[in-house]
Amino acid sequence: MTTEKTILALSGSLRAKSFNRAALQACAELTPRGFQIEIASIGALPLYNSDLDSEDGLRPVEQFRKAITEADAVLIATPEYNYGIPGVLKNALDWASRPAYASPFQLKPVAILGATQSSVGTARAQGHLKNVLLGMVAALFPYPEVLIASAHKRFDKNLVLTDEDTRNVLSRMLFAYSKWIDRIQLEPF
Repeated sequence: MTTEKTILALSGSLRAKSFNRAALQACAELTPRGFQIEIASIGALPLYNSDLDSEDGLRPVEQFRKAITEADAVLIATPEYNYGIPGVLKNALDWASRPAYASPFQLKPVAILGATQSSVGTARAQGHLKNVLLGMVAALFPYPEVLIASAHKRFDKNLVLTDEDTRNVLSRMLFAYSKWIDRIQLEPF
């Protein structure tokens, strides 16, 4: 009997009606057999302050780091704010990046996607996010990339992903990502 692998999903938006959280919920429905997606919240994390980062750290930070450590992989959905990732996502990643070069993200398989109402998609934010994750020594899933543009046309008023083309793109990405997770064998240094 095989155990399901867990993909921890993080939304870079705290909005109640977030298209990125809705995209992660759609991913949870579309996840291939043998995998499960658990959506975590980053809203309770305090602003990063290295003075507070100790062995006896703050409970939300400890829980966040533990969830990343215990997950087999991470999936991040980011909106694009001013050509980059939102401050709340950067803050969460700053907390998770400690200790430097030995964080829970070290060699963790990470895939990213993004949803926005813009017709441009989240390409710039995803590029920014890739740079941040590379600095954390994460193992970035390279292809296919998912940019959900014009999200307000792809989700219904209840934030259910109704656009079949987008569902198919997410399914293909999740299938490829799951195969990559199964193949990649990286050991932290």
